[in-house]
Amino acid sequence: MNKSSLAAARADNFYYPPEWTPNQGSLNKFHGQHALRERARKLDQGILIIRFEMPYNIWCGGCNSMIAKGVRFNAEKKQVGNYYSTKIWSFTMKAACCKQEIVIQTDPKNCQYVIISGAQQKTEDFDIEDAETFALPADEEKGMLADPFYRLEHQEEDLQKKKEAEPVLVRLQRIADDRHSDDYALNKALRAKLRSQKKRVAEEEAASRRMGLHIRLLPVAEEDTATASQVKFSTKFDRNRKDKRALINASSIFPGSSGTSMANKKALELESKRRKISAAAASSLLAGRVKPSSWSQNSISSSRHKGPAVKVRRF
Repeated sequence: MNKSSLAAARADNFYYPPEWTPNQGSLNKFHGQHALRERARKLDQGILIIRFEMPYNIWCGGCNSMIAKGVRFNAEKKQVGNYYSTKIWSFTMKAACCKQEIVIQTDPKNCQYVIISGAQQKTEDFDIEDAETFALPADEEKGMLADPFYRLEHQEEDLQKKKEAEPVLVRLQRIADDRHSDDYALNKALRAKLRSQKKRVAEEEAASRRMGLHIRLLPVAEEDTATASQVKFSTKFDRNRKDKRALINASSIFPGSSGTSMANKKALELESKRRKISAAAASSLLAGRVKPSSWSQNSISSSRHKGPAVKVRRF
């Protein structure tokens, strides 16, 4: 027997060690433990630990968060009373959100669960028309249906409601019959749909891999194409024009009114001269007639001697 099968046999309580003898009783008695293991650690107090499922939506009393219906807890189950011959059970658990202790008991009289402490049941009201359901008669109306005069008085109203609801019910029944009449056709349609979907996903993944991407791209939509065509990225020319306009707007309209406007004007002139020099150098390098080192020295010396009135001759 290998280790995995030995561990499985021990877990299922089917493994009998060599030192065990039949006169020692069951395996649980031999190991000195209860058959329910950890769940029975409080069995001497009349408490059994079980998995309890929340019967409806509740509000936690500690942090006021909602605990949904169907959430499971490790709850302590114990008997707290009797309703005639039926036992009343109490379930104590702790909320996972804030460790608030919640106590819920069974109500055999009304066939439901009652919150004792730690939480509050969430009341959920709905409109009959919005839910597309029918209002069931109340207990008083059920008792009054035995009265023939009451039935005669409400007979016309009930017939009218039946006529209004009958087309909807018939249509829903017909749709349900059409959908579930042929299981083979339904299975075939579903498999065809899944097959086409898998093929489309494989094509999209292949297209993404050809583009060097590791994620699957969605198919191209006309709206996305139109939106992308309207997006314009700013070029270097646009940025320079924006800077020039900002300098012009910041300068004064009156000549010589302040030192700031003159400084801005000089900055604009220097910037334009630098661009002219750069353009001349680029054209000279492309033509191959002037060396970059000799041109840079000549341009620097000429700019130093001649001052602002620098002109570069294009060869």
